[in-house]
Amino acid sequence: MNFSSKLLEQAVEEFGRLPGIGKKTALRLVLHLLQQNEQEVYRFTETINTLKSNVKYCRKCFNITDEQECEICTSPKREKDIICVVEDTRDVMAIENTNQYTGTYHVLGGLISPLDGVGPSDLRIEELIERIQGSGVSEVILALSATMEGDTTIFYIYKRLREFNLKISTIARGISFGGELEYVDEVTLGKSILTRVPYERNIG
Repeated sequence: MNFSSKLLEQAVEEFGRLPGIGKKTALRLVLHLLQQNEQEVYRFTETINTLKSNVKYCRKCFNITDEQECEICTSPKREKDIICVVEDTRDVMAIENTNQYTGTYHVLGGLISPLDGVGPSDLRIEELIERIQGSGVSEVILALSATMEGDTTIFYIYKRLREFNLKISTIARGISFGGELEYVDEVTLGKSILTRVPYERNIG
């Protein structure tokens, strides 16, 4: 792609770093910004700067929030004895959109992936263990994507949780292998939460 401006090229390269954004889409976004007035562009950049500077992670579940603890963790209507373990905030949003789950969450911040250099210590697994110890948690739902990395992470967490007196379950696999939770339709995802099964059944 030939650019008439180095500044334009640099901007396109930066936008192209975003996931799912190719060079053509990046160029379209940059050209759109150039067509806006300075006030609109300033508001856009200031919003991104404020997000990066001020966003917080819930000290209990590590979901993105504006406060020390997220609305889900502080809500008296949620079942505090059930924790749904997910990869990131996108999965929390996807499950919440089903209106089928009333427990709390634990955001790992990724999946175990040796090829990408991501090991158990890079995730919030130890924080999960600490939450469970002496907390009265009765069930942990492992709601991770049906991928090799997801299954590896589930198995590792299962081995770490076997010593605790609690139910360990996974979402029902109406979700095809290789599927990520954020792309699953709400009805299928909602049913997979409601029809969750004990993890031991999957490895027997």
